[in-house]
Amino acid sequence: MTKLRVGILFGGESGEHEVSLASATSVLGALNPARYEPVLIGITRAGKWVAVDSPAGLLEHSQHARLAVGMSEREVEGTSLLPMPAHADPLCGSELDVVFPVLHGPRGEDGTVQGLLELARLPYVGSGVLASAVSMDKAMMKSVFAAEGLPGVRYEVVTAGQWEREPERCVCRIEGHLGYPVFVKPCNMGSSVGISKAIDRAGLWTSLDLAARFDRRLIIEQGVDAREVECGVLGNDNPEVSVPGEIVPHHEFYDFDAKYTAGLADLVIPAALSLDQTEQMRNLARRAFVAVDAAGLARVDFFVLRETGEVLVNEINTIPGFTATSMYPRLWEATGVPYSELLDRLIRLAIERQEESATQRRTR
Repeated sequence: MTKLRVGILFGGESGEHEVSLASATSVLGALNPARYEPVLIGITRAGKWVAVDSPAGLLEHSQHARLAVGMSEREVEGTSLLPMPAHADPLCGSELDVVFPVLHGPRGEDGTVQGLLELARLPYVGSGVLASAVSMDKAMMKSVFAAEGLPGVRYEVVTAGQWEREPERCVCRIEGHLGYPVFVKPCNMGSSVGISKAIDRAGLWTSLDLAARFDRRLIIEQGVDAREVECGVLGNDNPEVSVPGEIVPHHEFYDFDAKYTAGLADLVIPAALSLDQTEQMRNLARRAFVAVDAAGLARVDFFVLRETGEVLVNEINTIPGFTATSMYPRLWEATGVPYSELLDRLIRLAIERQEESATQRRTR
């Protein structure tokens, strides 16, 4: 049986670099060695593409000018993934069969790497350029959801430039439309990086300053008293939806530490919801996936209002975490799809999507 060469692409320049390394470690450990030959491709914080023999090797590389790979040293620019003569893969000496990106945040989850892989005509796990870009930008994502009639919280968007030039005006607009509390977030960031809660004007000022360090566009969402519940979506044109799972953070909200530190949040799977709420949530998850034209996988996050039980769509994540404590693989395990089988299905979906794309005409 010929093994598929799977390029695991990880690291990156975003604030979620370490999260990506943890995800890559979990994916590497779960790939069936009888079916796959993993090829580790790391991107350093400085944006250099390097071949490594373990995710931890990327951390070592970040501390040195070059990294020894086997008996030689080689460092590869990102553009070297573009097709070479005879379709040789410059990183490994032969063609990759599929790429599994586990990049989180900007320049990895936002359509940039997906565009590179499209140009290289390499099958890859997950959504394409459009869905990745729209889903990464929280303001654009919410605009698409609103256009599709998906329920969500009220929000405002300001740019870092507006905040720097007219801070008082920005604060007054937010207070007038949303009141307190609010959550302030960079538009293009994940894993709760740069997110904080504000309960008054002083807190809002501090939160906007923080978010502006990570992105040029900021989204401010109305705070609601709600449970946080998530669903996993798996598929291409006919996606399946997992059982819902609830997050019960030990912190005030599900922040970065709670997501990636064992013991700081409880994951209740399946979530204690009524049959109607469960069905509504799974339907909304499917609609959100289709609305942004997602593919392969996504995690859709919801609020369930404590007072009324109303279900609101919060956001969609097209490359959810794959660490040992991540919700997405645990949701599918509870739905009957173990981790290794989940990876098998994602790889098949990537290849099927590439094959379908290859049959479509690109010219007249």
